Amino acid sequence: MKIRTDESLMMEEQHFGPVWFIPGENRGKYPHCHSVYIDGPGVLIDPASNRDLLIQLRESRGVKMIWLSHWHEDHLMHLDLFDDLPFWVSDGDALPLSDVEVFLDWYGMDNEEYREYWRHVLKEQFHFKARRPERFLHGGQIIDLGVQTVKAISTPGHTPGHLGFLFQESGVLFIGDYDLTRFGPWYGDVYSSIEETIESVTHLRKIPAEVLIASHENGIFTKEPGKLWDDYLNIIQTREQKLLELLTKPRTLDEIVETWIIYGRPREPKAFFEFGERALMKKHLERLIRLGRVSKKKDRYIKTG
Repeated sequence: MKIRTDESLMMEEQHFGPVWFIPGENRGKYPHCHSVYIDGPGVLIDPASNRDLLIQLRESRGVKMIWLSHWHEDHLMHLDLFDDLPFWVSDGDALPLSDVEVFLDWYGMDNEEYREYWRHVLKEQFHFKARRPERFLHGGQIIDLGVQTVKAISTPGHTPGHLGFLFQESGVLFIGDYDLTRFGPWYGDVYSSIEETIESVTHLRKIPAEVLIASHENGIFTKEPGKLWDDYLNIIQTREQKLLELLTKPRTLDEIVETWIIYGRPREPKAFFEFGERALMKKHLERLIRLGRVSKKKDRYIKTG
């Protein structure tokens, strides 16, 4: 999905001691994200911000190692610039990086037309190739980089192996794709979880930090986000409430998708937006069935009680 970049939306690079915020194109909106760089040891986290900036960074300061917060394509777009360097990712998120078909399987993509679209996009736009990490990162791990001690924080939900990072001396907390945007959380993958998303956001909120760095849009929070945490999680409840209101009458999954609770209206390409709408609605339906608030009869869902 090609998205044009408005140069007026470019953000400024910011430094918090050796921890650098590298802004993504178009304010880090998909298909880009913001990157984090640790000056000195040359660790680059999520190389999908701005290709030219990352090339300059490697040439001027040096990049020695890549870390991925998780396996999604908008966090590895420019990983091909660093294929000669070791990269680390959590054990829980490593498998989809090993094969494009596994990558699509982890999204739960069973529509062959959509899979073919994504095979092309992943190769051409995201420079995807099969990769295996040199080492695994894991929650609770303390990594001494000399200029900075980093604690990896397990934050499953968005993906099973999603990681946050606390840069202890600088007081910076990287919260990754729990990004406090108005769109809200994504939990549509096969191994994503609404419940774990809520737990991870709640956990991140409790970690003391002077600065928060998120992967998308606003990117930097130099003050406690406060109500933004609540607003972000409340989007889950808003989606769920709209779905329950819809299910006062029996609906098929296709009928539910056609109401566009997530994206508001039909959008193109369908391989991105219709797929995403369906994936998130399926997660909500599964959760509401577990909670006894929705039942399924044949191919139709209906609110109980």
